[in-house]
Amino acid sequence: MKEFADSLESTLPPDTWPTELKALWWDANGNWSRAHESVDSLSSPKAARVHAYLHRKEGDLWNADYWYSRAGANRPSHSLEEEFRWNLKELLGF
Repeated sequence: MKEFADSLESTLPPDTWPTELKALWWDANGNWSRAHESVDSLSSPKAARVHAYLHRKEGDLWNADYWYSRAGANRPSHSLEEEFRWNLKELLGF
């Protein structure tokens, strides 16, 4: 988690990170569009979960629910911040 937080001071996410983690990095840096572009063409459950979070953040709940379904999940009832942290922990292996 500290590595992720520290990386936000950089201009780009680390090249060695998986695309889903880079998408969260872009989102945390205020670039929703770049985050969405990162996962838009991916089909893994992890990518679908990040994609769903991004659409939920955007306010497009119908589209978010579609992606949660693709991830085998339901839209969570907790805050977006909590969902971001959940996704981050999943991608970092915590």
